Amino acid sequence: MIILQTPKKLSNPIALSQKEKIMWMARLLTKAKLVGERGEVPIAALILDIKGRCIGYGGNRREAMKDPLGHAELVALRQASWINNDWRFNDCTLIVNLEPCPMCAGALIQARMGKIIYGSEDPKRGALGGTINLAEHKSAHHNMIIERGVMEEESKKIIVDWFKDKRFLSRKNLLSKLR
Repeated sequence: MIILQTPKKLSNPIALSQKEKIMWMARLLTKAKLVGERGEVPIAALILDIKGRCIGYGGNRREAMKDPLGHAELVALRQASWINNDWRFNDCTLIVNLEPCPMCAGALIQARMGKIIYGSEDPKRGALGGTINLAEHKSAHHNMIIERGVMEEESKKIIVDWFKDKRFLSRKNLLSKLR
C-alpha cells in the first residue's frame, strides 16, 4: 500500500484503520460485481464524512443512463453533495476500487476531497499516479491525501475478469452470427 501526501497543508479527513479500509473496500467490491452484472464496467465508489458515515454511493451508470458523466465517483459526489448540502468535501474520504480517470480526478480536486483511497491502479487512464497525477499538477488548487493498493489484487481481478468475460461473449456472439 502506498500513501502519497501533497506537500501543502491538508484537511483532516477521518483516520481509518487498515481493518476499516478493508471492510469498506470489501463492501465496494461486492457492489462493483453487481454493477458488472448490469453490464457496466464494475466500478463502485463511496464517500465517508468526518464521522465515518457513508454520505454518498455510486456505481458506474454510463450504459444505463446513456450518460458520459455516469462514473461511480461522480454519482457518489452528486449524492453526497445533496446529503451534505455542500460541494466541498475537505474532511471527507472517497473510496473506489479503481484509480479515478482524469475526469473524475479533476472533479475530486474541484470538490476539495480530503482523501482518496483506491484499490487498483489504472495503467491506461489513471489520473492519480497511474499515467498522470492531476493532484500534483501545478494547476491543482487543492491538496489531498491519496492512498492506493487497498485490496489491490481483488480490485484488479474483478475488472480484468469482467473484460475477459465481455470479450469471450463478444467472440461467441460473432461466431454464432457466422454460422
